[in-house]
Amino acid sequence: MTEENVILVNQNDEQIGLMPKLEAHEKALLHRAFSVFVLNEQNEIMLQQRAHQKYHSPLLWTNTCCSHQREGETNIEAGSRRLFEEMGFKTDLKELFHFIYKAPFDNGLTEHELDHVMIGYYNDNPNINTEEVEDWKWMKIEDVKTDIQKQPEIYTVWFKIIFDEFYHYLEDHKL
Repeated sequence: MTEENVILVNQNDEQIGLMPKLEAHEKALLHRAFSVFVLNEQNEIMLQQRAHQKYHSPLLWTNTCCSHQREGETNIEAGSRRLFEEMGFKTDLKELFHFIYKAPFDNGLTEHELDHVMIGYYNDNPNINTEEVEDWKWMKIEDVKTDIQKQPEIYTVWFKIIFDEFYHYLEDHKL
């Protein structure tokens, strides 16, 4: 299987090139990404635990799904594709906001992303892809905030950054 490319962008989210995903993470180059948060009618977030064989951040908890857009793919198309690939379901997604962050990993790789944050709603159980996802759970938004403060080491670096942005967005925009 050939390695997927990421879309290199400038700070205005304008495409400036393509690069293999691992190389972009080794060089810490800014690239386009997305993060999906799925909520249920109890206002709980569906979290996933990353699969044990992932090359970075294995077994850490994170948002419902996240990945990188493919060339020519809209943010919503990318989010919907990856949500189905990882969690095994489809739901309508809405883009909320985007922001830039940089997060180094212990293994020398760095996420430097212009991240498009999306939200969707779903009330059933997912059908997880065990090559991508180890486990999943519903968790109340306030409980996630508290748990990140109590045990930050069980969450991905980017989720802690993105969740803080998402939480403040939810505070400012009652959805």
